[in-house]
Amino acid sequence: MLIHKGLKKSWQKLSLVEQLANIGSEVYRAKRWQGENEQYFNNAVDRALELFDLTIADPRWKKRLKEICRVREIFCDIIFGDNQYNTTLEDLDKYFYHYAVAARLSK
Repeated sequence: MLIHKGLKKSWQKLSLVEQLANIGSEVYRAKRWQGENEQYFNNAVDRALELFDLTIADPRWKKRLKEICRVREIFCDIIFGDNQYNTTLEDLDKYFYHYAVAARLSK
């Protein structure tokens, strides 16, 4: 089920930095609502996964898939797994923050 209907075409017009910044926004929202509001948390997780998948499907990043897929794997491990990487949403939020700054500076 698509959450962001009609986003695929416009998503592929964004740079990788912009795409990762948008994923980071959803990671931040998930971090913000974790333990506070389960519905908001789950919605943010679903949106983040959809944006990860749209980024992975973007043919321009086929040489960057290892990094993108690894970050998605870590995100899923935090949310659904045993946290084998001993990482938190706070850690991922810090990772994505740099993309948000870079995307903002490029405007």
